[in-house]
Amino acid sequence: MFKGHPKGMIAAALANMGERFGFYTMMAILVLFLQTKFNLSEENAGLIYSVFYFAIYILALAGGIIADKTKKYKGTILVGISLMTLGYVLLAIPTQTPVPTETSFWGLSLHTIMLIATCFALFVIAFGNGLFKGNLQALVGQMYDSEKYSAKRDSGFSLFYMFINVGAIFAPITAVAIRNGWIQANGYKYDQILPDVCNKFISSGGTEGADQLASIAKTAGYNGNDLMVFANEYLNIFTTGFHYAFSAAIGAMLISLVIYAINKKRFPDPANKEVNESSKAEIQMTAKEVKQRITALFAVFAVVIFFWFSFHQNGLTLTFFAKDYTDVTNIKLDLGMTTLQGVELFQSINPFFVVFLTPAVLGIFGWLRSKGKEPSTPKKIAIGMGIAALGFVVMAMGSMGLPNRADAAAIGYIPAVTPWLLIGTYFILTVAELFISPLGISFVSKVAPPKYQGIMQGLWLCATAIGNQLLFIGAIFYNSISIEGTWAIFVVACLISMFTMLFMIKWLERVAK
Repeated sequence: MFKGHPKGMIAAALANMGERFGFYTMMAILVLFLQTKFNLSEENAGLIYSVFYFAIYILALAGGIIADKTKKYKGTILVGISLMTLGYVLLAIPTQTPVPTETSFWGLSLHTIMLIATCFALFVIAFGNGLFKGNLQALVGQMYDSEKYSAKRDSGFSLFYMFINVGAIFAPITAVAIRNGWIQANGYKYDQILPDVCNKFISSGGTEGADQLASIAKTAGYNGNDLMVFANEYLNIFTTGFHYAFSAAIGAMLISLVIYAINKKRFPDPANKEVNESSKAEIQMTAKEVKQRITALFAVFAVVIFFWFSFHQNGLTLTFFAKDYTDVTNIKLDLGMTTLQGVELFQSINPFFVVFLTPAVLGIFGWLRSKGKEPSTPKKIAIGMGIAALGFVVMAMGSMGLPNRADAAAIGYIPAVTPWLLIGTYFILTVAELFISPLGISFVSKVAPPKYQGIMQGLWLCATAIGNQLLFIGAIFYNSISIEGTWAIFVVACLISMFTMLFMIKWLERVAK
């Protein structure tokens, strides 16, 4: 599988794997952490989540500009890893929950101050990621500029992407193990809806959800009679477990830092690309050709916005659906000191499928290549968008008949939907992802003019950022229309992407030659 690829690719992929482990540890629990610790609604937690996800990718453009201007790609990547580590340290520090809402400093409540501090830590992570992500992709792209490796570019980026998801498989599992281990160490059991019930009870002064809380408290291990004491204690323990889960990201970042530092001198440097014989022809591009290539890239960037708006709902509305509607009582693994159980475990499904489906997808593409029938990269991307639409069709069909979010909350709906609905959807969306994300990065590295490699990789991530910024719209629909109607919106978004891409196929194929 690795035959015929440059040796530096594996080292770069391993460095990225550690960074992605840290990132997906956080993303698996972020929106639930915000809701539990700060008693935020789905809309407000979704807004912070989408702004953060936007910043993660938009700042990759800033990272690309910084690297292109300073010509210090490797140093920029190193600073990015260090900043991300600092951000995770800030998130991992345990603080009191529920956070007091009384005014305490400068006319602000401690609740507001702590929320601002959390957002600052997220910004530090986002900025560090911006310095790291696009520039590492540009570095990997340069490895395939040589004629010796150019035919392996698509498969190389697919392998690179697979390594990312090896880390992402174990990240949610680690986060859940740490969080649940801390809950059990304090004498309680995990319950997916208990934090919401506790927050509702506390914020109402004990007037809302008392009967439901009393029932769940007993099964969670509470033997006392003071429900307010229990609600405060359970929330504090639950969120402290989240804080400790963030610490796993710190360890992953340090491993990534070591791997990168050891191999730093062995990596190519995009700043020195002009000295490579294989790139001389590219450097002599006419102004017209440069303009055509940049125009084509911007067209693709605009299209993929709709895909990312839909696909990255896996950490938002699909997570809400897992918490509110999906029966996870039988999805657990007893590890002795802790029990792995939680809606966050669904976040491991997508990377698991990425790792195990990548060889199959590469095999299919290789077989088609041997027959002279392999689709072009733009055509693969269009096919992927159609597959993504199918995934949300499955969700819409499986959600028919469910009460909308407001009615479910009012009647105390008990999650009862089979987890296989989400598992099947993640399988389909993963296939779509393998047709789009790694191949999109490959397309950018192939088409981008040499002197704009860092910026163009940054703009690919910028397009992802805009799609991510729109994620909160999904949270609004989730709470205001039918559940199947929410998924139908994402079906439409993916179909718009597919048909627009198909309309541009001939032009994109011509530019990419």
